[in-house]
Amino acid sequence: MTAYEVAVRAEATLGEGPTWDPAAGHLIWLDILGSRIHTYDPSTGRRTVRTTHQHVGAAKPRAGGGLVLNLRDGVGLLDPDGTFRWLRHEPVPGRRANDAAVAPDGSLWAGTMRYDEAPGGGTLSRITGDGSAEVILDDVAVSNGTGWSPDGRLMYYIDSPTRRIDVFHHEDGRAVDRRRLAEIEDGAGFPDGLTVDADGCVWVALWDGGAVRRYTPDGELDRVIELPTPRVTACAFGGPDLTDLYITTARVGLTAPHPMAGSLLVVPGAGKGLRQPAFAG
Repeated sequence: MTAYEVAVRAEATLGEGPTWDPAAGHLIWLDILGSRIHTYDPSTGRRTVRTTHQHVGAAKPRAGGGLVLNLRDGVGLLDPDGTFRWLRHEPVPGRRANDAAVAPDGSLWAGTMRYDEAPGGGTLSRITGDGSAEVILDDVAVSNGTGWSPDGRLMYYIDSPTRRIDVFHHEDGRAVDRRRLAEIEDGAGFPDGLTVDADGCVWVALWDGGAVRRYTPDGELDRVIELPTPRVTACAFGGPDLTDLYITTARVGLTAPHPMAGSLLVVPGAGKGLRQPAFAG
């Protein structure tokens, strides 16, 4: 067990999507159902909050500045001056955006899910800077954690209700040869967001599991960080040296939430993360 600290005391309904922005020197994180994008600068303690016009599943830095947003009705671009425009607008009734990640080539791999979490109602799509999209997976329930190995040749992925962390061979924007890396046992929660460290190990947040786990590239469990609130949603390395593990949590659905539910937590010196690419658009 590793001691956690509270980075930002908050009451996010569905805290998600921690992402370190190296150019800005701050962490981006979200409240999906609160339609809010938060930033936190650990060097100064400065925080900002921006409200979006609809539920936001992910916010990632763009190569030219600003953010790419995975929103309920599609993918949009937020410029540094606050100007918003749709990159790909494709609303589907009853569906919303969820987690997303930027691949080594700068494309956005954006997940969706139905609000009722119906099996097969979600997708995982690859979206490039010109707005073109290719559906990678079209039979998903709750599209969640996505990440790549240090050499970019493996892609890790989670469809939460399966309880599995899957791994694909990744090359030229394709993900093939899907297989299981690890499975979360009954009673330990459901896998949610993930991040990959410099050793190629996969860190996974456990929804209703109150923990973050680290798995080796061979699928062996080698570390568990216990946390005080059950709905742990995602994790990412941040800080100037990418050694601090930031962890988001949620309050949604809890009748008596822990005081830390909905807060941004951090485990200083937890490991060594990988620098994440910016969206090429």
